[in-house]
Formats: sequence, structure tokens, C-alpha cells
Amino acid sequence: MKIDEIKGRLEVVLKEAQAISAKAEDAGRDFTDDERSAVQAKMAEANDLAEQFKKAKGDGELRKAIAGFGDEIGLNEKSEKRTPSGLVIPDGRKSLGQHYIESAEYKALLDSVPGGNFSKQHRVQARPAGFQHLVPTSRSAKALLTGASDTAAGAFVQNDSLGLQVGMEAFQRPLTLRDLVTPGTTGSDTVDYVRIASTTNAAAPVAEATTTSNGTKPESSMATIKVAAPVKTIAHWIPVTKRALSDAAQIRTLIDNFLQYGLEEELEDQMIAGDNVGENFEGLSNVSGVQAQAWDTNALVTLRKAKTKVRTVGRSIATGYVLNPLDVEALDLLTDNENRFYFGGPSGTIQIGTAAPLWNLPVIESEAVPAGTGYVGDWRKAILWDREQASITMSDSHANFFIQNLVAILAEMRAAFGIIQPNAFVEIDLTA
Repeated sequence: MKIDEIKGRLEVVLKEAQAISAKAEDAGRDFTDDERSAVQAKMAEANDLAEQFKKAKGDGELRKAIAGFGDEIGLNEKSEKRTPSGLVIPDGRKSLGQHYIESAEYKALLDSVPGGNFSKQHRVQARPAGFQHLVPTSRSAKALLTGASDTAAGAFVQNDSLGLQVGMEAFQRPLTLRDLVTPGTTGSDTVDYVRIASTTNAAAPVAEATTTSNGTKPESSMATIKVAAPVKTIAHWIPVTKRALSDAAQIRTLIDNFLQYGLEEELEDQMIAGDNVGENFEGLSNVSGVQAQAWDTNALVTLRKAKTKVRTVGRSIATGYVLNPLDVEALDLLTDNENRFYFGGPSGTIQIGTAAPLWNLPVIESEAVPAGTGYVGDWRKAILWDREQASITMSDSHANFFIQNLVAILAEMRAAFGIIQPNAFVEIDLTA
């Protein structure tokens, strides 16, 4: 029997023995022979079940110890999955929010107050909980989440429901660039890499030398640039009341569908539009050496010629187009001389974040790309190095939060981004 079955049977047997004993005690007499035999049999069975329970519990603890030891030495197979928007689910089953609410840091925070219910007198100082595979700057509480009404954090004090997740997704865009570029990791605060600026292939047939003045082999060259990509921090936070903190069973939804999503959305914007000033990434649109394709005849011709530049100038194989949704819409609505849609029209296959293939390449929709501009390239030559994908911290030590009974929930991540070969990408002008 399983440990729960043993425990359940043990409870039944003990209750039956207690019932026999209570019957004799209420009557003010000793056990009858039948009662004595029944109680002895029940107690013998209880002893046997107790021994089984002890063994089963010990086996369970042993299995946990074996699994934990396997994790430490790397024997256990681990999987890392991402959501369709690119967010990491560290063990393939649990989201970041679920990992946080099950973390030792969050449990210690709840254990610091009776019953896990925060009053205005209780301090909130959670240690940062980081997951390796996984902020409004105003001091005002403009976007404060409270527990007072259904328009604030009170809406989160409810039974488990997927409705909240669906509702929050209405304010989110699909995130796709993480799935397109090469993923990497780093344990440093700066990633040094070599960027290929150009190559010259001088290879040619060479005659056998007959004198010291002929037979010289031609020299090829590769122009490279050493680039340092500092690890940048992306962060934001939201304020909640202590009541919301202790009562909101769906705080994991806030982490998964607001805080972590916000980090990933800004990351995608930085990968495309970062200007390399201050704490911004050096995004693709500001990397020197990226090719340009001017408008030519129509959108289809322009996009096809850009793909050719990736092949002939960049000497690379394009892996996809990244376009603004408005430009994807314009492509979808293109018709021939008989007003027939080129791309299947309303009956075409629809996938979130992608459109019908264009010139044998996938089309990725991203609002990080401004309307009227597109990109095509070998996205394997763009690398995102994760330093720390996400960490969550809670504290009331911000401004005057302690005396206002407020708590700040902070999410932050650290990463670096680099383009290995700029001419493997083409910026496309889609304005006629």
C-alpha cells in the first residue's frame, strides 16, 4: 500500500478499537471475550500498519535524498522549457511565480508572522530569490494595488482561477525574439566577444615556385573588432498593501504575468532598439555594419532583395524576417490583379506571433520593430547572454512604505546582447 493508504487504514483501525473500548467503559464493565479478542486483533493490525508506515516514510525520505544527491552531481536529467512568449519554466512544469511562492525565501517571509497574515506592525524583508534558468521611478503610489476593492488587489483574493491570467494577457504582446536568437549564459559582468567586420578571400591557384621571386601564396584577411558587452540590469517593481500580500493566493500570477513579462518585453525592445547609451543594450538597429535595403518596386520585391543581401554580402543563410504587426497586416492584405490574396486570405493558417512564410522564411511579428522598418538575417549570429534571468524581492523598506503598510515587489534580470556578424543582417525600408 502507498503511504496515504497505510495512514488512512491505521486511522480506521484505531478508531474501531477505541469504539469497542468506549462501549465497555460506558457500561462500567470489563471486555467480553469477543470484545477482548477484537481489540487484540485491532491492535495487532495497528502495530503492523505502524511498522509499514515507518518503512514507507523512510523509503520516501531515502528517495528524496537520492534525487537530491543526483541533482548535486548532475546525474538527474533536467529540462528547460519556455512559454510561447519565451519565458523560462525552470523545471518544465512550474512557472517563475510558483517557484517563488514555494521558495524558502517566501516561506520564511510567511513564517515570520503568525498564520502568514501581515498586520501593519509586521516588517517585510524578504531575501532575493533568484532563478538562473530562469520600475516606475516615481515615489508615488499611483499604481498601488490594495486589498480594498475588485479594481485593486482585492480582485486577487479569490479562489484559484485562470481568468486572472487571461485578463492580464490582454495587456501583453507576444514575445518571440528570445526564440530566434542564439541563447547563451555568462557568469561575468562583461562579455568580450569578437565581431566580424569583413572578410577577404584571396584564395587562388598558385604555380609551383621556380625561383625565389614567384610562387608566393596570396594572403586572405578577416577584419575583426573586439567588443565588450556589459551585462545590463532590467528591473521594475509594483507596490501592494500588506493585506494584499498576505491574502492574495494568486501572487504568483502577478509575478508571472506582470513582473516577469515586463522584464521580457523591455528585453525584446532593447535587443532591437537599444542605443548603447547609459544602461541600454546595443540593439540591432544601432549596430554599425548592418546592411540596408531601400524600398524597391513593392514590399515583396524589397523583402526578397534584402534576403539576397544576407546571402551574397553577408555570406549567411537568413533564418527569418522580423516585422511590425502593421507591416505584416499590409503583406496579408496584398492582392493580385484579380483581387485575390497572395497569402491565403482570411482562411490562411494563423499562429500567434508568426505569419505565413515569406520567400521560404518564417515571419516573426514584433512590436519592438517600428512600423515601416523590417529586419532579415541569420539570427543565429545574434546572441543573448543570460546572467540572471529573474529574481524576486519583497520589502517595505522603500520611501515611507513602512508607515503606509505598503510592500514593494521587485523583479529584475541581468543579461548582455551582441551581434557577432553585422552584415549578416539587413534593415529594410518598407515605406514606399
